[in-house]
Amino acid sequence: MALTEPNAPQNADPIKQGLQVGEDATQRQMRGDEKAAALLLALGPDFGRPILEELDEIEIRILSRAMVRLGAITQQMLDELLAEFIMGVSSTGPMSGNSDTTERLLLSFLPQDRVEQIMEEIRGPAGRNIWEKLSNVQEDILASYLKNEYPQTIAVVLTKISPDHASRVLAVLPEELALDVVQRMLSIDPVQKEILEKIESTLRTEFMSTLSHTQRRDSHEQMADIFNAFDRQTEARFMTALEDQSRDSAERIKALMFTFDDLTRLESAAIQTLLQNFDKKEMALALKGASDAAREFFFANMSTRAAGMMRDDMETMGAVRLKDVDEAQSRLVNTAKDLAARGEIVINKGKADEEMIL
Repeated sequence: MALTEPNAPQNADPIKQGLQVGEDATQRQMRGDEKAAALLLALGPDFGRPILEELDEIEIRILSRAMVRLGAITQQMLDELLAEFIMGVSSTGPMSGNSDTTERLLLSFLPQDRVEQIMEEIRGPAGRNIWEKLSNVQEDILASYLKNEYPQTIAVVLTKISPDHASRVLAVLPEELALDVVQRMLSIDPVQKEILEKIESTLRTEFMSTLSHTQRRDSHEQMADIFNAFDRQTEARFMTALEDQSRDSAERIKALMFTFDDLTRLESAAIQTLLQNFDKKEMALALKGASDAAREFFFANMSTRAAGMMRDDMETMGAVRLKDVDEAQSRLVNTAKDLAARGEIVINKGKADEEMIL
């Protein structure tokens, strides 16, 4: 958590300066823009700046003004803000309710057309337009929708998305229909603008809107992914604030998180595969900040010579920053997840009867 003293220089970059928390600050109710500004400042440059980079110029101006005006806040204000944020994201209510709340908030300071564009991006797959979005929809889902359309319409759609994705969609379509579509694609003429706009409108209103309702994830799963990305100090602060407000939500998120310590539950074969696919210097850095039990677990899955060399590397490394250790451990966890996704290892988290393959 990026915190600074209340008397830090006022002309510093707000993101670099961080959030000012002091006992002499006045307890008060923060407005919506002030809450957003305080949250970004609390996250610090590593987490706050990437979020700012995703905002448009108007949003950045609003938040920047709020940051400059914010001044120091009390520890209670910060704790309440963190709890409110986590509770909002991990709410057990339906995602559509959160979506409506977001839309109402955006409408309070953005034009209607801009809000509609933002909400469309949030609700649907990534992409700047409908064709890029379709290229990010799984081929079996897209094929299932298109097979009920006219072959000529399917041909138009497949000529507008990426060739790789079009080929995968064709492979899933019924063979007779797919051959018909291929023939039409070979002889297709330029499509009139009005027809193309009608197809785009139909895809946006009928297909993409339906898709957004079927692809929602549990909000606790989303929050667990966010917590996994935090460094340990930020994670501890947010988790403590959440436990004070909703212990049940905190426990659910903890259960869904996959952390460095969970790697010690992997089978020996999985650990050895992981070691083969991870840089040795990175591994030494990750183990440098690990518990003695975690270190011994990894050493036990190495040859005597490899374990000795790893210990030597850790000793010669000297003092290291906690942030660097956290990042190395996070990369190791992500490598394990990637291997599991490819079916090369099986991840066991928790009880033996709760085995899951990512």
